[in-house]
Amino acid sequence: MNVADRIQLLRKSKGISQEELADRIGVSRQSVSKWESEQSLPDAEKIVLLSDFFDVTTDYILKGIEPVADEPAKKKEKPNAGVFSIAGTAFNCMGIVVSAMVWHEEQVAAATAIGLIFLIIGCMIYAVGMAVGEKATADKARRLFWPVNIWVVPFLPFSVGYNFVWGGGGLAPYPVLEGSPLVTYVLFWVVYLAMGTLGSLLLLRKRKKQG
Repeated sequence: MNVADRIQLLRKSKGISQEELADRIGVSRQSVSKWESEQSLPDAEKIVLLSDFFDVTTDYILKGIEPVADEPAKKKEKPNAGVFSIAGTAFNCMGIVVSAMVWHEEQVAAATAIGLIFLIIGCMIYAVGMAVGEKATADKARRLFWPVNIWVVPFLPFSVGYNFVWGGGGLAPYPVLEGSPLVTYVLFWVVYLAMGTLGSLLLLRKRKKQG
């Protein structure tokens, strides 16, 4: 199909005569007839007018190149919330381990501060994941995060509170028996384990209700 054929096809698709097309473009009917019979070609100005009138590109009229349809914008994929859950859990566990190691070597309050910072960052990572992550992965992310962190997150604050009130460990990030009554040390573990177990049972019960 050449230029003449495309002009004729476009005109007929509009359902108009050569004379009507000529009036729209501002040329004579004879000019349109010559275009369609390959006796002449429209100049650049008339090509633009034809493309505007028929709502096609100039490349289509001249070369028959169909315009490439714009691809629909891809839906921006949200990250998997489970990745944030795992990263947050890793930070929280690292906080306990690192703070305990630093305290064991230095016995300085900075050790506990480091652990708390790790815990804050870990929980923030989880919260960000729940906010920006794919909703379909949010439930799995919760199931990954809470069964572990219901034990991890309270450990350091509970230990600091215990050591501050009863223990001789100052602000140690883990319960210190030295300098504290044995009964309170045992009580700490009983309460901690009881609370962790209760929390785990509540999570399990909630999961069963949700199916």
